[in-house]
Amino acid sequence: MTAEKKFYLTKEGLEILKKEYANLKALKFAKTNGESPKVLHSEELNPEYLAFQEDLSFLEIRLAELENTLKNIALIQPPPKDKQDTVNLGATILVDVDGQRDEFTLVGSLEANPSKGKISNDSPVGKALLGHKVGEEILISSPIKTTYRIKKINYLSI
Repeated sequence: MTAEKKFYLTKEGLEILKKEYANLKALKFAKTNGESPKVLHSEELNPEYLAFQEDLSFLEIRLAELENTLKNIALIQPPPKDKQDTVNLGATILVDVDGQRDEFTLVGSLEANPSKGKISNDSPVGKALLGHKVGEEILISSPIKTTYRIKKINYLSI
């Protein structure tokens, strides 16, 4: 028996998923308790009914995905004070990348959004930075070789 995959989320990310799940449950309830298109009394199926069934199928698949995710959540928490000098999930990291400064927060893959400064712990950069400390230089080859020097680690934003 294989272990279920853990989904790492911040409190904010968890609330967003719970809200999506509640909204989809309400939508499914409204769709299944309302007037669904009926099959016509002919040999061919009503296209409106087929579209309804397809929509319902996609809705049920997404609900199942969310249920699995919510069942396997690991909430990202700041590490103890004595470990906050090391990059871990939830850290906001200021780095020097080939002479330019960049800042991002390390989150789980479900919340990753590079345009908002959130990178995944599964990304090449995220994986490479995990466990490192301020002042360390890390060479990352993805797809080109780049050196990241950690300038600051902060856990206040989670």
